[in-house]
Amino acid sequence: MKLARKLMAASAVAMMATGAMAADIAVIGGSNDDAFWNIIKKGLDDATPGIVANGGSVNYLRLVNYDNFAPDVVQLIRTAISMEVDGLVIPNWVPEAEDPAIKDAMAAGIKVILMNAGGADKARELGAINYVGSDEYVAGVAGGEYFASHGQKNVLCVNTIPGAANLEARCQGVIDGMTAGGGTAAQLPLPSTSFGDATAVAEAIKAELLKDETIDGIITISAGDADSAAVGIDQAGKTGATMLGSFDLNQAGLDRIKGSTQMFAIDQQPYLQGYLAASLLASAIDFGTSLPTFPVLTGPGIVDASNIDATLAGVAKGAR
Repeated sequence: MKLARKLMAASAVAMMATGAMAADIAVIGGSNDDAFWNIIKKGLDDATPGIVANGGSVNYLRLVNYDNFAPDVVQLIRTAISMEVDGLVIPNWVPEAEDPAIKDAMAAGIKVILMNAGGADKARELGAINYVGSDEYVAGVAGGEYFASHGQKNVLCVNTIPGAANLEARCQGVIDGMTAGGGTAAQLPLPSTSFGDATAVAEAIKAELLKDETIDGIITISAGDADSAAVGIDQAGKTGATMLGSFDLNQAGLDRIKGSTQMFAIDQQPYLQGYLAASLLASAIDFGTSLPTFPVLTGPGIVDASNIDATLAGVAKGAR
């Protein structure tokens, strides 16, 4: 093992000596208490040794929380610019706020890959190298169609970060998918301060279910919010009558799917988003590589009773 590390270090030094570019990249991501982003971080961590072996580095810049969402994201982009990095991986959550800062990064010579939020059209508009992630609207449509095909008639999409373009697209997709299937759906926007506040989310969902007896489906924009939704559904006495779905996965949600108290989850494979975005960007900077595939889609996929066991096997290995 020690010999292997010495050989790797020697290889890195030799590559640097030949004049190969060393990619110093920054990656902007979600808060520490957001379990979804911890999986993306796992992908980044696994990609980092290869980047470091070529003389580069990965700087992960995380939001502290989502209370001052758009301004804080812009500040992180400005921080990356001030660091004079070679590349930037950035979710385009709030285009009207982020686009000017991303353009400034590009004007400073920083290569950009959009990851997780923004989509292919926005990547092309900005001139980014690529987009790595899920098409959020398509994922939402898949969720709406799944509900409709399983008999749900009135679905509520709970959004705890309203205004974020990717999450708005998710809910709009759910609405359109349900409408196409003959049902109805609407978005329930909650204050962004409710994200991660299990009690606030559960109480809001409980109130909606008690107010409207026809709601027979709830879908949340995150796996953590689905935990809160399960509590709210139970407190409203609607377990078994109101079906639960979520975007993204966590262990509690997978356990509910296994135990038949959650219908499904929509997986965008965040591990691959972190791993591929960092690897592709560093490779483009170091070696001038590019992919003919644009965008690089990592989802969506439906996890339900039919494939829960295979998914749990991936969870055990830390990649789902």
